[in-house]
Amino acid sequence: DVQLQASGGGLVQAGGSLRLSCAASGFTFEDYGIAWFRQAPGKERENVACINNSDGTTYYVDSVKGRFTISSDNAKKMAYLQMNKLKPADTAVYYCAVIPVEYMLTMVWPEFEYDYWGQGTQVTVSS
Repeated sequence: DVQLQASGGGLVQAGGSLRLSCAASGFTFEDYGIAWFRQAPGKERENVACINNSDGTTYYVDSVKGRFTISSDNAKKMAYLQMNKLKPADTAVYYCAVIPVEYMLTMVWPEFEYDYWGQGTQVTVSS
């Protein structure tokens, strides 16, 4: 079974940094992309970043470009989201999700859709 566990959230002041981690199991890591999406109260879900584990291609939503960096470690089956220069608008529950690489090729970022995601981790940025 696909299992994803996100961790690393917390409370940080504006301008600060956090690093989220996603532990993955139950699938062939290199055949999938790992994505991070977020959802704030009263707002629609927003795809934040994605990495294609087969070739390392990365995707970012415009609002986080230059501030967030997604990475993955195929050997450890881990993905990470380094978040710098955090803003109050980044406050949300962050989830990691998986998407088959073959599906990524048929979708247009940031409209990727996912069949599996884990429990989220809360990120709160104070002003």
